[in-house]
Amino acid sequence: MEAVCGPLVEGAFVALLVASHLGVPFVYADRQETGSGIRYRVHAALREALCGRRVAIVDDAISAGSAVGATFADLGACGAEVVAIGALATLGPWALRFASDRSLGLEALVSLQGGIWTAADCPLCARGEPITTAAAARC
Repeated sequence: MEAVCGPLVEGAFVALLVASHLGVPFVYADRQETGSGIRYRVHAALREALCGRRVAIVDDAISAGSAVGATFADLGACGAEVVAIGALATLGPWALRFASDRSLGLEALVSLQGGIWTAADCPLCARGEPITTAAAARC
């Protein structure tokens, strides 16, 4: 890989440390709210330099994958080739499925079971339990 990119509102500081350790440039994707939702975008001054470069996306934790997925899309728009995803932790199956579907390397210090539910499907809500760390561990 030739650079490391991290979502700014998520794991950019982890990405910065990884880039520094590997001796490659660090870039970040800034979170932006749009009329149709949230997107992550690499700053205009850095976009051209990423064209044709092999880049890893590093985040602190990946669960639903919105930051990593949006960063992946914008790096593609820059002409970068994303080759790997890394995180301190993955929660649930999203990261593995996303990496596998795109033939990307995936590295995480820990992979934990997890789920994301609507209120109607939440097992805690169905049992009438308040959402706490201890209760969530029993899901």
